[in-house]
Amino acid sequence: MVCAESQLMKSFFSHFRLYLDLIRWNRPAGWLLLLWPTLSALWVAAGGFPGWHLLAVFTLGTILMRSAGCCVNDVADRDFDKHVKRTAQRPVTSGAISVKQALIFGAVLALISFGLVLTTNMATVWWSFAALAITLAYPYAKRFVSMPQAVLGVAFSFGIPMAFSAVTGGVPTLAWLLLLGNLFWVLAYDTEYAMVDRDDDLKIGMKTSAITLGSFDVPFIMLSYGLYLLIWVFGLMGRPYSAIFWIAIFIAAGQAVWHYVLIKDRTRDGCFKAFRLNHWLGFTVFIGVIGSY
Repeated sequence: MVCAESQLMKSFFSHFRLYLDLIRWNRPAGWLLLLWPTLSALWVAAGGFPGWHLLAVFTLGTILMRSAGCCVNDVADRDFDKHVKRTAQRPVTSGAISVKQALIFGAVLALISFGLVLTTNMATVWWSFAALAITLAYPYAKRFVSMPQAVLGVAFSFGIPMAFSAVTGGVPTLAWLLLLGNLFWVLAYDTEYAMVDRDDDLKIGMKTSAITLGSFDVPFIMLSYGLYLLIWVFGLMGRPYSAIFWIAIFIAAGQAVWHYVLIKDRTRDGCFKAFRLNHWLGFTVFIGVIGSY
């Protein structure tokens, strides 16, 4: 009896770990990349601390929707991922989790996230449907769009207008300006990510910005970093930001320069390291924003 219970527990934890692998729980950089601009937008929209309710809704919602997106992405890419060394052992690709199981799990996560959105206001609920549509579209954009990172950029930036909507009930021009700036940041770091798999993606016919840009990949990334920071500075210039904000922007720019050092030779390790460090750049801007209130 004890042996049977022990086997049952081992089976449970084995399956539990598989689902954690599916949503990349051991790699939090992914959801942090969504979280920092979303929380920054919350602080800007509220003119300071937005309250524990909205902070909890957008933090948990970001984690849940990113996790649901991983489920959809792995199902959509399962036939491609088996040809890429870095992704060949993902649970859906390897068959450890079935397509049906992954989709059900992703749907449950998305429904919990939607439940959180229902505690805000009706305008934000409607915007959440647009966010979901873009999230579902991205995995398939890689088959048809030369720079699918642009689609991901919109998906990863949609927390910004939703944050403004949750605070103010509307989405002002500033929210779309910050979304545009954030889109350039996503283009920068996801092109770094695409550079890691460029050789494999060429073999299987996947479309990415790293392939489309060719030798212009590094200049494009640096330009995108610059546009991200410039647009956010321009959008927030009319507000009484303290020295903390400008120090944070300066440090973020310094991080972008460090990324150039990492990616200039286009090595897999260098590009992947640059990608993984990007959440610190977003965190730096976030600190600059909240430190000014």
